[in-house]
Amino acid sequence: MSKTSFCWVLVIILSLACNIPSHSDGKTEVGVRPPAVAGQFYPDNPVRLKLAIQKYLEDAVPSKGEHPLAIVVPHAGYIYSGQICADAFRQVADQHPDLVVILGTNHTTAGFDRISVYPGGAFQTPLATTRVDETIAKSLLQADKDCVPNQEVHAKEHSVEVQLPFVQVLFPSALIVPVVVGEPDVSMCGRFGQVLANTLKGRNALIVASSDLSHYPPYEDAVTVDRLTLGAIARLDLKELSLQIETSMRGKYRNLATCACGEAPVMVAMAAVRAMGATRGVVVSYANSGDVAVGDQSRVVGYGSVLFTSGDKPADLKGLDRPKPTSAEQPLLPADKKTLLVFARETLNRYFLTETVPMARNMSPRLQVPQGAFVTLKKHGELRGCIGNMAAMAPLGQTVGSMAMHAAFSDSRFNPLAATEMKDVEIEISVLTPLKPVPSPNDIVVGKDGVVIQKSGKSGVFLPQVATEQGWNRNELLDNLCVKAGLPTGSWKKDAKLFAFQAEVFKESEFK
Repeated sequence: MSKTSFCWVLVIILSLACNIPSHSDGKTEVGVRPPAVAGQFYPDNPVRLKLAIQKYLEDAVPSKGEHPLAIVVPHAGYIYSGQICADAFRQVADQHPDLVVILGTNHTTAGFDRISVYPGGAFQTPLATTRVDETIAKSLLQADKDCVPNQEVHAKEHSVEVQLPFVQVLFPSALIVPVVVGEPDVSMCGRFGQVLANTLKGRNALIVASSDLSHYPPYEDAVTVDRLTLGAIARLDLKELSLQIETSMRGKYRNLATCACGEAPVMVAMAAVRAMGATRGVVVSYANSGDVAVGDQSRVVGYGSVLFTSGDKPADLKGLDRPKPTSAEQPLLPADKKTLLVFARETLNRYFLTETVPMARNMSPRLQVPQGAFVTLKKHGELRGCIGNMAAMAPLGQTVGSMAMHAAFSDSRFNPLAATEMKDVEIEISVLTPLKPVPSPNDIVVGKDGVVIQKSGKSGVFLPQVATEQGWNRNELLDNLCVKAGLPTGSWKKDAKLFAFQAEVFKESEFK
């Protein structure tokens, strides 16, 4: 499932251009930079936006008890990377900085290879308007020859903007200094990092470096590449990071377009915090777009959250650890079933309320096992949507979240589910065993076996409970399965491939 197939997830609106009036002498007046990606990367409704951030912060990795000088956060659409971003901001939530320097990267201005410091005015989001610290901005522009007050670089750049709502929720009185770093030149980034550290002396400041990680490899390749990149970032060595990215880009990773689109701002942050006394990085969390309910594991973007702090401990990469699954042979406990049902409903509710979805985290080892599943929605006892994935491609918890979204919005037999219907919908989950070929149609046990038919490039599937609910015998089951697959009735009798599977079926009413 591609990102673009989810037209109901991210409604693309016209970007808001930054209207900056010009004086007769050709100089530009610094005003309010309006939001450019509200409604695309994050909700444009202020109530939904604030609630989305609050929900992500509630689910975030608890504070590690450090006092970070800087954090590294992703900048993709919130529905993909918002949770990882919140994991980092949760680490600094109690620091209450009065100044936040947001280091972004350049996605919009071809050929820009310097450092654009926004000189003054303010940045606006649907939540608030936040003033730029003009004194700090002016000092940076005067102290480093690579810095320029190029406002056009910021006009449509999202890597700074998407961090601002988190800042506005957590630190509503803080000023900001938006910076776009054009090139990952080790010397330039190192110099500016030193300048930034000197300029921030005596200030209660936080540095936020904005970067996604690998772009577009398959899931497993992304995990490998991103682990190497995050390890280099955590060791606070600019040259090592640059070399590691070069090495990975020369590796045999499929469709790898970049290892870190914000390599330059991360380098600046690393150089700055080293000058400020930081000695180590701590990887707080990691995921990629294939880990969320709307993701596609064949083509992903990586996201990591890192904090930079002092101390005599080595770099901490524990945030890269993944839960160890048990076995699909282990039965689901009642608590596991309830967790899946609650998560399926929360996924739909969260989307309706915030245009985002939760990540399937903090679930039992049994729910980390890759396993196929169907999610069925029934309204007043009547089918309202049903979609599943037969293959064990992702952890069971994640599969259930994904199939809940599909059942609500992608079942072509029904209109997309509306928020007002949620109170009348019951969720049923079918957790599947692997498919096994059926030697003969007579081997199918009605009421126990789910059945898949494949013939002439067409296929169809019925869950085990369908035949019982409809009162079908074996032949009626197979004839109706042919119709569902777009085949003539009776097609199962010759040259058709039949597969059987079983399902553990449970629904919300069983737990009320």
